[in-house]
Amino acid sequence: MDSPPQFSVVVPVYNRPQEVQELLESLVQQTHSDFELIIVEDGSTEPCREIANRFADQLEIRYFAKENSGPGDSRNFGMAKAYGQYVVLFDSDCIIPANYFEQVAEHLKHTPLDAYGGPDDEHPSFSNIQKAINYAMTSFITTGGIRGREKQLDKFQPRSFNMGIRKSVIDEIGGFSDIHPGEDPDLSYRIMAAGKRVGLIPNAKVFHKRRIDFRKFGNQVYKFGVVRIILGKWHPGTLKLVYFLPSLFLLGSILLLILAMVFSPLFLIPLGLIAMLVFIESLRKSRHFVIALTAVAAAFIQLYFYGFGFLKSFFKITLMGGEEREVLPTFFFRSN
Repeated sequence: MDSPPQFSVVVPVYNRPQEVQELLESLVQQTHSDFELIIVEDGSTEPCREIANRFADQLEIRYFAKENSGPGDSRNFGMAKAYGQYVVLFDSDCIIPANYFEQVAEHLKHTPLDAYGGPDDEHPSFSNIQKAINYAMTSFITTGGIRGREKQLDKFQPRSFNMGIRKSVIDEIGGFSDIHPGEDPDLSYRIMAAGKRVGLIPNAKVFHKRRIDFRKFGNQVYKFGVVRIILGKWHPGTLKLVYFLPSLFLLGSILLLILAMVFSPLFLIPLGLIAMLVFIESLRKSRHFVIALTAVAAAFIQLYFYGFGFLKSFFKITLMGGEEREVLPTFFFRSN
């Protein structure tokens, strides 16, 4: 390497070689190529070294294999190896539009940032259920617009599937903690608390694959709900109203169901109206009846499972005063 690149891309990988191939295929197409790629194999039993080697003559790739210690620690490992001015984090299940780094470089030239994030979207190759889940994860109705939108109900927090951080900021503040999920908003909060410039680059979009079935999706958003209480404890003042809404929706749904069984089915009308609203908005965006219908199920799964995880964590930590690593040990990676 003659001179340090502008960007160092760090990708942690765990048993996803096919996804890595799709990611690398998209990186080869970049119109701005001043970046290196650091792949960190996190104890995989299905390594992607062979796939990485296929792209060695097209991309500046460095491949590292290590024992499993979780995505946060693997990102820290990769960031420590980075030479670039900015460290850019992608998940292995992302596909990167060809103009991504061109858009980021242009934005940073006019609006310098210490850390940035970008939105995620669906790719034409995604399955109907992935597109429906993508709607649930990005719609204002289900999230309050907190993921990659300029108008939102809480301060924008870059997420590790599409996040860039100035290398000097990482050296000053440190990397990801041992919590998972939740390691990326935790780092974002620490960067903001240090007075650094953090912002959204709307055109720095990635195509982010979603969980391929509702069981996995429900488990994912349940964990998001659990860790939100932990993050609120670690970073006082960050637990905004928007994070309580899924729990209120869950409790309200239970109440309406009880009232419907005791008095009249008419009490279910509010839930029907919400389902109709989700269906209409998703149909407008996707122009696909099956996706819109599936999006209704995805939206309710997201709200109910997130709400349940939030309530469980609220009870154990906030009400009962439990220490998070003791009452919720599976949400923290143990050091070897």
